[in-house]
Amino acid sequence: MEKPVNPCSDSFMSKAYHRWKWRVLLAFAGFYLFVYLGRFNFWPVAPLIRDELNLTYLDIGIINACLLWGFCIGDLVHGRLSEIYGFRVWVLLGAILTTILNWTTSFGASLWTIAIPYGLVGLVNAACWSPGISMISQWWPRRERGLALGIVGTASGAAMLLMWWVTGWIGVEFGWRYAFRYPPIVILLAGIVFFLLVRDRPTDVNLLEYSEDDPVSAVPEAYTTDKLQGLGPYKVLLSNPRFHIASHVKGLENVVKYGLTTWIPIYYFEVGGHSFESTVMLTALLPLGYLVAPPLAGIISDRLLQSNRRPMIMTSCGISAFVLFAVAIIPPTYAYVGAALLLVGGISIGLSPITTLAVDIAGRNIAATSSGLLDAHGYAYAGLQALLFSLVLGVTGSPWILVFTVMGMVRILSLFLIYRVRV
Repeated sequence: MEKPVNPCSDSFMSKAYHRWKWRVLLAFAGFYLFVYLGRFNFWPVAPLIRDELNLTYLDIGIINACLLWGFCIGDLVHGRLSEIYGFRVWVLLGAILTTILNWTTSFGASLWTIAIPYGLVGLVNAACWSPGISMISQWWPRRERGLALGIVGTASGAAMLLMWWVTGWIGVEFGWRYAFRYPPIVILLAGIVFFLLVRDRPTDVNLLEYSEDDPVSAVPEAYTTDKLQGLGPYKVLLSNPRFHIASHVKGLENVVKYGLTTWIPIYYFEVGGHSFESTVMLTALLPLGYLVAPPLAGIISDRLLQSNRRPMIMTSCGISAFVLFAVAIIPPTYAYVGAALLLVGGISIGLSPITTLAVDIAGRNIAATSSGLLDAHGYAYAGLQALLFSLVLGVTGSPWILVFTVMGMVRILSLFLIYRVRV
């Protein structure tokens, strides 16, 4: 039996529909606010772990790569599986397993006893992302999706900031192992609340679905059911050149986004000579920037650019490239200048609605597979940077200026690539 489809646009839907779409959006954003307490929580306490276990730069890079590549592998499958088995169920499963595997990681005493379970954290934590993005896409059409996913982007930035402060504080007060034990419990509790509050689709609460009137998303949503069976969504997406380019731009974006969050704390702590407490406060301005920008980018692209995401992504690339070149040449001892650069850098990176672009290209029916594949590229590149930059710093002894200059050049390359994606 086919699902009923409303012939009217989203703006003519019932009040109940609008209440539910905001409920789903805010519930996922609220849940995602706590997800990073069990992902990326290695970064703020990396200096403490490095000192206690005598780890090298390469060891730090390996642990980060395991997390990021584990997330990459999870992204490849969780989106599609959630389309089959249900979005909210898959998110809850990710929350449960993330908590368990963080506790396992906390007992590590060497490189591999930390890297292996932390890699599995990435694998299962990926279940909390693309299913949620797809769930929102079931309720929010393209012309409003920039705002909706921008709010999720703010939750993601706030999650990074919350994780940075909570994990850093617990690491200082109680030791780094406790940072992997108690904060992740909050993810489990938030996952249960999220599961109880939301539903996957409007039809699950006897409401009509919106009718997509934007051709960019309406065309892929018109694909026949047979074309989207089994591995069909992967074939559809991987045969789309616009999606290919967008995925590589996402990968290059993550080289910078997670390259900074990986190496900036160590850079200001070791080279800048700041205390651990000061380093946490200083580098927290980077995720603060991630928090501010996404809704702004969504509103501008929805209302002023007719849902065209490309100009905002290009703006993001240009500004962040300038910031990275400045970080490369300004000594890290200048704390206030560094703070300003990190804040502007975080804001500029947050201006990129690349996930929204991928969902627009795919349409709501395969939005989970689309956002998962896009994110998989992002984490594949992010894991690669963790290893490459650790080799540059630890093995060849190259100066830090090279790391940040390369990141700036990556953003320039991204600008030219995304110019070709006319969506």
